[in-house]
Amino acid sequence: MSTAETRWGTGANAEAIQAWDGPLFDRFLKYRHIMTTGLGAHGDEALRLNPPLEGQRVLDIGCGFGDTTQQIAAMVGASGEAVGVDAAENFISMATTETEEAGIDNARFFVGDVQVDDLGGPYDAAFSRMGTMFFISPVAALRNVRKSLAPGGQLTMVVWRRREDNEWMYRAQQVVEGIVQKPEEHDEPTCGPGPFSMANADTVTEQMKAAGFEDISLRRCDLAILGGRDMDEALEVVMSLGPAGEILRLLGDRAEPIMPKVDAALREAFSEFQREDGSIWGIASTWIATATAP
Repeated sequence: MSTAETRWGTGANAEAIQAWDGPLFDRFLKYRHIMTTGLGAHGDEALRLNPPLEGQRVLDIGCGFGDTTQQIAAMVGASGEAVGVDAAENFISMATTETEEAGIDNARFFVGDVQVDDLGGPYDAAFSRMGTMFFISPVAALRNVRKSLAPGGQLTMVVWRRREDNEWMYRAQQVVEGIVQKPEEHDEPTCGPGPFSMANADTVTEQMKAAGFEDISLRRCDLAILGGRDMDEALEVVMSLGPAGEILRLLGDRAEPIMPKVDAALREAFSEFQREDGSIWGIASTWIATATAP
């Protein structure tokens, strides 16, 4: 068995896990100040609407850097526990270190593929901020989450809505696709189904039903988020992450000749999102989906 197979497994999500534990981790780390601030606003709203209670044990799915896990740990108090799970070992390692350094005793983390691995439990609630869209088999993953919940336990997850309702991100994709298409052959691992795999409310509802959840509800959340402190940073972000960044990443060295053209086209397209101080802002539209385990 190769080192890659040992670390990332050989299951259906192995390629996506390799991407998140490697190149995507590096890029999220570089632009962490943008990603956690922007996505954090949607997570904050979901936790405001569906706050975990003191003393509860809560699973944080796709916890990434662990900032939401730490937030949940503060909400459940010393008598509760927040447990973060992520398939990417690099994220878990950093989350564990930073949480220990912060002196937070009621949060812990483990590496796991939510689709197939034992999640522990029983948990009183489960939460996810943008952590459920990349499973090859979302129903299997959601069913596994449901099985880890105590009867009556609630799942709250934040997922992207339609790309058309996230214009700043979709605009970057359109610009890049107007110049070059996603390559059919590439050496880089892909991130899985992609950020908009749960954008359709009917699809998500059916997935949650098939996973055995009840009392399913989806609430739209539109918030302005920072795309970059200036134009250069905003373009670096969208050329590194998201649908546009995925195309360029998979092209590898083949992207170099077209980068000046991509840069110029994106600058023109993003000019309407630029504020007087030079920062780039756009509306981010998500679903806050909730459901209950019977």
